[in-house]
Amino acid sequence: MQALTFQGVEQVRFQSIPDPLVTDGGDVIVRTRMAAICGSDLHVYHGRETGLDHGTVLGHEFMGEIVEIGSRVERFRVGDQVISPFSTNCGDCFYCRSGLTARCEKGQLFGWRQSGQGLHGAQAEYVRVPLADSTLVSAPEDLPPEEVLLAGDVLSTGLFSAESAGVGDGSLVSVVGCGPVGLMAIAAARSLGARVVFAVDCVHERLDLAADFGAVPVNFHEVEPAPLVHEATEGRGVDAVLEAAGNLAAGHLAMSLVRPGGTIMAVGVHTEREFPFTPTEAYDRNLTFKTGRCSARHYLERSLELVRSARLPLGSIISHRLPLEDGPEAYRIFAEKLDGCTKVILIP
Repeated sequence: MQALTFQGVEQVRFQSIPDPLVTDGGDVIVRTRMAAICGSDLHVYHGRETGLDHGTVLGHEFMGEIVEIGSRVERFRVGDQVISPFSTNCGDCFYCRSGLTARCEKGQLFGWRQSGQGLHGAQAEYVRVPLADSTLVSAPEDLPPEEVLLAGDVLSTGLFSAESAGVGDGSLVSVVGCGPVGLMAIAAARSLGARVVFAVDCVHERLDLAADFGAVPVNFHEVEPAPLVHEATEGRGVDAVLEAAGNLAAGHLAMSLVRPGGTIMAVGVHTEREFPFTPTEAYDRNLTFKTGRCSARHYLERSLELVRSARLPLGSIISHRLPLEDGPEAYRIFAEKLDGCTKVILIP
């Protein structure tokens, strides 16, 4: 099959590799209908996350058709259209039963192999899915396929961030970083009843999309976000900041926007070595700080319902649809935000 493989920092190769095989009775093989490049893929691409084996197939956002099943698979048949979360889960361990599927005792991330162990990704013609019965979800035929694809990662992550931050009716919210996850966090916050969402970024295309989703766009290259937000919130700041950028500068900005007694939910993948606040600052402001990987499988059905009910142009975040063979260039376009790029779909 053809696939995109990691070959080192900022080196992605389109190449032929062996087709994946069913190696356990719980496996299925999915023919990839479409895959996406995620912002977290860029951590590896730029070398901010290290340890990935060269030759690993990249990617963890995908949907497609089951073409082969293992002997123990019960819920699916060949020909079924399915959507996957970005990691596998067993559905039966302590963490899965409590809804923390991201920390499944048997779970694996798609697209992460280290020291010869792990799971290849989905930016390929085919992908092996272990623990298929508890990992995969049938793709609704009545929903736009591209929006279904978003539910497997960025939409679920946006919903996770808003819910974890306690967003509800009348909440005042700021989203810092309006890439795909931040935009989905805006949509989720609005669906949960947020009264106002301030969308903070500096990329015009992202801010235009944020406005389409009902947020107040704030370009931090043109205006200081903190004074604007405080003036609009009677001097207090927002109830919740959804920090979707994943860097220290975004954390400091979040601290300047949140009110005393408020919550910061840092959902962007962090590779920083320190928090954007001291224990004293957190104490003096009665701050609640949350972070962590989204349990996408736990949220997937709810995310699909959000697609059904949101009445927002969720698919508008997808700016580029490219064939898989253009993957190396697609990574460059997405990484450098060229050509108004906000989200890339790859089609094998």
